[in-house]
Amino acid sequence: MTTLAAGDTAPSFDLVDANGQSRTLASFGEGALILYFYPAALTPGCTTEAVDFTAHRADFEAAGYKIVGVSPDTPAKLARFIESKDLTVTLLADPDKATINAYGAWGTKVLYGKAMEGVIRSTFVVDVDATGAGTIRVAQYGVKATGHVDRLARDLGVAAS
Repeated sequence: MTTLAAGDTAPSFDLVDANGQSRTLASFGEGALILYFYPAALTPGCTTEAVDFTAHRADFEAAGYKIVGVSPDTPAKLARFIESKDLTVTLLADPDKATINAYGAWGTKVLYGKAMEGVIRSTFVVDVDATGAGTIRVAQYGVKATGHVDRLARDLGVAAS
């Protein structure tokens, strides 16, 4: 399994959002991008994380961060997730898990005491330069959904409004 660390080159990607639009790392423009990977839309932990990112989106944006979530879900399921939970963060579909694997967010995890293969909840802060290339600033694997967004905001010095 690949694992990324601060200073590593961020893998580029070309994924589809909930509206069927192709999105690349470069398409988010120059600046800081919070790229988080989650197992499945419309599940309890993933909903908590997405709702928390939505609630703090304005604070992160005021501090210069864009927020993007990635899961192996289809664009249609992401659209249902966004609509049902009033989410305002960008969600990308990675059904073939190529980007999830490139970021090392796929592997063995323990769920309810049972080892299984799946998405390892992970968050990265990627600094994207003017050419669209990214460098990992922060790499966090195995984060917990509850409280994660507050901890990340605190670690990045993002003030709550």
